[in-house]
Amino acid sequence: MSSNVLARRSPAASWFAENGALVALVVLVVALSLLSADFLSVTNLLNVGVQAAVTAILAFGATFVIVTGGIDLSVGSVAALSAIVLAWTATSAGLPWPVATAVSLAVGVVCGLVNAALIAYGKLPPFIATLAMLGIARGLALVISQGSPIAMPDAVSTLGGTFGDYLPIPVVVMVIMGLIAAVVLNRTYPGRAMYAIGGNEEAARLSGIKVNRQKLITYALSGAFAAVAGIVLASRLASAQPQAAAGYELDAIAAVVIGGASLSGGKGRALGTFVGALILAVLRNGLNLLSVSAFWQQVVIGVVIALAVLVDTLRRRGTN
Repeated sequence: MSSNVLARRSPAASWFAENGALVALVVLVVALSLLSADFLSVTNLLNVGVQAAVTAILAFGATFVIVTGGIDLSVGSVAALSAIVLAWTATSAGLPWPVATAVSLAVGVVCGLVNAALIAYGKLPPFIATLAMLGIARGLALVISQGSPIAMPDAVSTLGGTFGDYLPIPVVVMVIMGLIAAVVLNRTYPGRAMYAIGGNEEAARLSGIKVNRQKLITYALSGAFAAVAGIVLASRLASAQPQAAAGYELDAIAAVVIGGASLSGGKGRALGTFVGALILAVLRNGLNLLSVSAFWQQVVIGVVIALAVLVDTLRRRGTN
């Protein structure tokens, strides 16, 4: 019966089902612009973009993992570790900042590969493997930094600035990383393999996809995106802090789910993730402008995440 209902769904209903997050973002922007005269100011909108940047970059990496039916709880800690490694190698170790940046990105990739190896070859559930990496990466960040912030090289700190007087560089980096994520998902073999694995891992294996190899690529990409997010965050703060990005993994996963991805795998888009990250940033920004308590803000964000997961669950039931 549900198949017949889906078959009779109008084009408008289908479009709404696929772009519900975008509609929600537009409604949210309109509502906040009516409630606060400051919301639509150029300065505030750019501030929203900067607030969304780190979460969005983390979420783009998390999208790869969630599309395969996995999850990565370590991205916040990997972001902090990567930034600490960059700052430490450029200061204490005396490496040139381009080399230090490459080492930092490599650290993110290695963390992702370790996650994938534990999942693909150690047969650990993704939740457990990435939870372990969450603790390991955060601990290493604290050990390397001895619990104290480390100044970022001046050349890297410019990432936290602006082009000209208005355009924030973190927003530009966010857009670039989003385009890379979209190309990977839509235009490459690993991207197609991610959808196949998330749809049915055994069928993907029988069709000739080397599932374990693709999981290595998937989690390595998630680690690389986390490293970029960590560098951007540290640049904004002008220092790498071992406790930075704590809890950001939850925002990243929330952005992916709000953007229309399915936690069961096989569904997700870079554009949807971008919209999900913007929804979280707009919500927080708007609630701040309306002087809503930070405690109530957590309640609102939690309700939004719960509703997004509920919608995903109902959508999956409707297709069965």
